[in-house]
Amino acid sequence: MPQQTTGQPQNPQPPAAQTAAAPPPPPRPVVPPEFDALPIWTLPAPKLVAILKDNGSTVFQKAIACKKLSIVGGKEAIAPMAALLNDPHLACYARFGMEPNPDPSVDEAFRAALPKLTGRLQIGVINSIGVRKDAKALDALSKLIDHSDPEVAQSAAASVAMIGGMQASRILQSALGRTKPPVFPVVARATLLCAEGLMTTNRARGLELYKELTATTMPKPVRLAALRVWNAAGPAPEYTNRWPAPTGEAAAKDKSGFLGR
Repeated sequence: MPQQTTGQPQNPQPPAAQTAAAPPPPPRPVVPPEFDALPIWTLPAPKLVAILKDNGSTVFQKAIACKKLSIVGGKEAIAPMAALLNDPHLACYARFGMEPNPDPSVDEAFRAALPKLTGRLQIGVINSIGVRKDAKALDALSKLIDHSDPEVAQSAAASVAMIGGMQASRILQSALGRTKPPVFPVVARATLLCAEGLMTTNRARGLELYKELTATTMPKPVRLAALRVWNAAGPAPEYTNRWPAPTGEAAAKDKSGFLGR
């Protein structure tokens, strides 16, 4: 009688050798001392300010100092950072360090730097003024909306909208009537933003701007956004035709239910 098989191999092979252990990961690269931010990041504010004032400090050291001063910097840190606003490598770090500082001398420094800069450096300061919502800079920004550099003009319009308020609304409304592409679409969007802000403080003025932005000459996205608000919040339209309710035989034949029948 043949022997029954169980489905298992008669002569099982020895188990395969276990996979060799994975090699250890390569060591982490060592950060060169001149690019190690940690020692700078742990310094107190006075020593960070000293780095900014030291002509021997590297761009990297000053950049990290500005970033940390955005958290711990006081009034004494403003002037050293403001001195970097004309530096093409460090201006953005200086503005980053200055913007959160609550001292009003930050606004004074930005306003003082505005006419001394050009191009991207000026645009950066314009943006920072908008972030700070410095209403005292509105007159200077109003003039920059007519700047020959379209990017400067666009940034000025956007900054005016970020500041907001009645004076900003008048500046932007005036600019709507005189600017041309590529500045005009940005002015229109800026006016839309300004109108939105006014709805909580001066609803009548906000609706006035929204109504102007519904004109067919406005960029389509701006016009549609303004129409949505105007239709929802504006006054009900006045109907020129008055239709009297039917009487007599016409009323008797009415089956609509509107006459209460």
